[in-house]
Formats: sequence, structure tokens, C-alpha cells
Amino acid sequence: MTGTILTKEGMAELESELLHLETVRRQEVAKRIEEARSFGDLSENSEYDDAKNEQGWIESRIAELKHILDGAQVAELPKRISKVCIGTSVTLKALDGGREVSYNIVGSAEAESTKGNISNESPIGSAICGRQKGDIVTVVTPRGEKKFEIVSVGAAK
Repeated sequence: MTGTILTKEGMAELESELLHLETVRRQEVAKRIEEARSFGDLSENSEYDDAKNEQGWIESRIAELKHILDGAQVAELPKRISKVCIGTSVTLKALDGGREVSYNIVGSAEAESTKGNISNESPIGSAICGRQKGDIVTVVTPRGEKKFEIVSVGAAK
């Protein structure tokens, strides 16, 4: 079984988040729990409940990050980028007269469409991976098929 594929930047971000959660956030929430306990009766102590819920979320996220990083593989870009793959930036032009859009292709653990990072497993990502500048691709979306031309391919921004 292959692990999660990450870019170098994505690996560094997840490692940084894990370190922050393990060293800073754990201590912060532990102090909040201790302080809330000092208020007395825990059965009606919303500060204690909130802190315990946050502690649960932190521990869950730590476990998730460790699982992702444990089997992660870093995608290596070729020296000469000619095809779309994880770690590349691609500009697409919709053939229905739409505008150009640019995306960074990343592994699923790094995908964040609001930052322009789409997964290689997404409908657009899977349609364009392995393709090159000038290719016309058809993407099956929930709203039907859309055709795009790959305008450019380069190192992710």
C-alpha cells in the first residue's frame, strides 16, 4: 500500500503543525483544564467542558497527522517539467469561453481549493495529471463535462 503523496512544502507544513500541536497547544489546553478545575464543580463547568473538547480535537489531529506523515512519500519533480504532476502549477483555459484558472497540484492531504491547491485525485487533478501544455482535457464535474486547454505547466508557486 502506498502512503500519502505530499509536496516538500506540504510535508514541512504538516510537520510544523504537528510540532506546534504537540508542544504549544497541548500545554495551553492543559493549563486551561487545570484553571477550569480550580473553579470547583465540574458538572456545570462550561470552561472545563470546552477545554476538554479542545483537548480531544488536538489529540485527534495529532494522531491524524502522525498517521499521514508515517507513510508519506514526497513527490519529486523532474528537472525538466513538461507534464502535470504533483508539485506542478498549471493554468487551464475553459474552452466554453471561460476565463483562465491556475492551480497547484498537490496530494490529497494538502488540498485546499481556497488557496488554489487541488488534489491529484480531484476531478480536475486526475484529468490533467500526466498531460502537457496544449492538451485538451475533458473533466467530468457534478454539472457535466467541461473541456479545458492546458495553457502552461511549471513548478508550483
